[in-house]
Amino acid sequence: MLSVIPLVVGLLLFGVLLLPLVSDRAEIVMDGVAQTLLGNTVSSVDRQRDQQPALEAAHIPRSHRSFSSQTVLYSAIAAVAAGLMSLTLISLLLSVLEGLVETTDDLAVLAGSGLFAPTTQLVVTLVFSVVVAVGVGMLANWLRWVVVGQQAYARGSKIDASLPRTVAFMYALSRSGMPFTQVLETLADNRGVYGEAATEVNATVRQMELFGVDLQTAIEDMSERTPSDNMSELSENLGSVLGSGRSLSEYLHSQYERYKEEAEAQQEQYLELLSTFAEAYVTVLVAGPLFVITTLAVIGLAIEDTLPVMRVITYVGIPLATLAFIVYVDSVTEDSGSLERGDPDEALLDAATAQQPQASTDGGSAVDRWADQRERLAVYDQLERVLGWATQPLELVLRNPPITFAVTVPVGLAWVVLTVDSFEIGLFSVLEAVVPPLTEAGILILGAYAIAYEIQKRQAKSIEKAIPDFLDRFASVNDAGMSIVESFERVKDSDLGELSEELERTWQDIKWGSDVETALKRMDRRIGSPVVTRAVTLSTNAMETSDDIAPVLEIAADEARSSQVLSRQRRQTMLTYLVVIYVAFFVFLGIMAALMISFIPAIEDVLAQMADATEGSEAPGGGIGIGGQGEDVNIAGYETVFFHVSIVQAICSGLVAGQLGQGSVKDGVKHATIMLSITYIVFMIF
Repeated sequence: MLSVIPLVVGLLLFGVLLLPLVSDRAEIVMDGVAQTLLGNTVSSVDRQRDQQPALEAAHIPRSHRSFSSQTVLYSAIAAVAAGLMSLTLISLLLSVLEGLVETTDDLAVLAGSGLFAPTTQLVVTLVFSVVVAVGVGMLANWLRWVVVGQQAYARGSKIDASLPRTVAFMYALSRSGMPFTQVLETLADNRGVYGEAATEVNATVRQMELFGVDLQTAIEDMSERTPSDNMSELSENLGSVLGSGRSLSEYLHSQYERYKEEAEAQQEQYLELLSTFAEAYVTVLVAGPLFVITTLAVIGLAIEDTLPVMRVITYVGIPLATLAFIVYVDSVTEDSGSLERGDPDEALLDAATAQQPQASTDGGSAVDRWADQRERLAVYDQLERVLGWATQPLELVLRNPPITFAVTVPVGLAWVVLTVDSFEIGLFSVLEAVVPPLTEAGILILGAYAIAYEIQKRQAKSIEKAIPDFLDRFASVNDAGMSIVESFERVKDSDLGELSEELERTWQDIKWGSDVETALKRMDRRIGSPVVTRAVTLSTNAMETSDDIAPVLEIAADEARSSQVLSRQRRQTMLTYLVVIYVAFFVFLGIMAALMISFIPAIEDVLAQMADATEGSEAPGGGIGIGGQGEDVNIAGYETVFFHVSIVQAICSGLVAGQLGQGSVKDGVKHATIMLSITYIVFMIF
């Protein structure tokens, strides 16, 4: 019993390491203890010089003294915990070996070596525990700094992905006459739209606001801090332009044109990378499992049982490998088009805040004559979402496809409960009984989501196609001398397809008293498209500076058109590999079906003939299969594995096809639904 105490203490120490993740107070305590005990020791000048750039590049919100001392403290705790746990585990291992020595002649040499003497066991246990503790401590310390480096590298990739749009934004606003400091502040306020590059700029803006650093120095500091080489070059050149007095707008224009040209080359590299991933997936995770499963099936049915290995591959190997593949591809091919969506009522809340009673000059507050009406509107806003479920359920589902899960998941679970056959108590017996109705429920759940998602996406795409034309017409009318409101009224009557309806709703919003900026932001929230968001963000910020926004609108139209061209090229190129994934899956499914239709019946005939020939006597060899007793072959188990591995492969191949073909696992739901439906039909027929 006493031997378990080190194991329990070690687990408790590992629990202490998890406390800062769930408690801010624990984080503060651990930080204080670490800096008090280790701060002066581990945060030397040389260490700061070597490690501080990585912390800044990764945007770790800690000083070097805090982070390095915490790292050493956490590593020490992990080392002690691992050493204590190894005391129990090594003692247990020695006890097991000692028991085996008494029953196994092959291990008798261990008894003669004196390994199991009390003194020897104590020395061995202590030595190995110290080795484990030192190894774990060093590994934990190394891993924490490796993670920092990986975070910095990931930030650099995200900055590179969002930098072209960021440069377009800065160029457009600087061309509209906005001061460059205000351009940076505006960009920092739109981090959800322009991604990690805007986050890097936000750090520069805060440096100027909080510490009084001048613009040129802050820009130069950003060039040294950023983990992106492209951002570093851009910032360094910006600092030179600011110091020399050259035209900033001209420099940003040259960079804008440069990134437009580089975008095509980057697109080609990106597509080559995706092509490599597609080929690797088909080879390793479709053809590979197919070869292994087929080989194991032949061996298992003919020579020796291989069901355990096939089950591990089916239920663990393929899903985990596919998950790792998806995560890796997502991290390497960072999609800069993803945005953080704001609160749909944000504009309304901002407007309400702006209308709050202002303080009077005598220190009191003005009487709010509209307080009662505002309270009624607040109550209505709270009830609006509930009323939307009853009055416009389809529109609500199309705006947020995951809502389908609220209906389909309970229905699917009820279907499984009502249709599942009786089964014996056992993991694989349960799987054999539950998987068919669960597959039917999965087709319903995934299919409903896929339909809602595709409708929403097609609507957004149809609107996105009209955005460049809308911006070009808006710019030309505004350039002719009309005001922004007059220009919008003129353009809204144009034939812009699906966008015309949204423009009409926006115009009604303006007629009811909303300003153009707020009305456009509301339109953006209704559509929910990254292309629309970038165009609206750029246009509305330019409107705050001047009524002459034609140059900005032209840049926004050009940027939207370039994004659509690149997206179309990607779809056309990846269509080939999408077909390859489908063909590979159908080959996989065909071979699984052939094994069930032809191979297994042939094996059953052979086994029956052997049983008749031997008349129940045991064949030589003593194994399972043709070399042993025919009745020991679990034919049903192999058939079940063929069915289940086909289902797993259908879901995995579908999700990967969507990620590689359209850039998101969400797009793969429809492919998974199609493949899953075909798999179910094939196995139900045969």
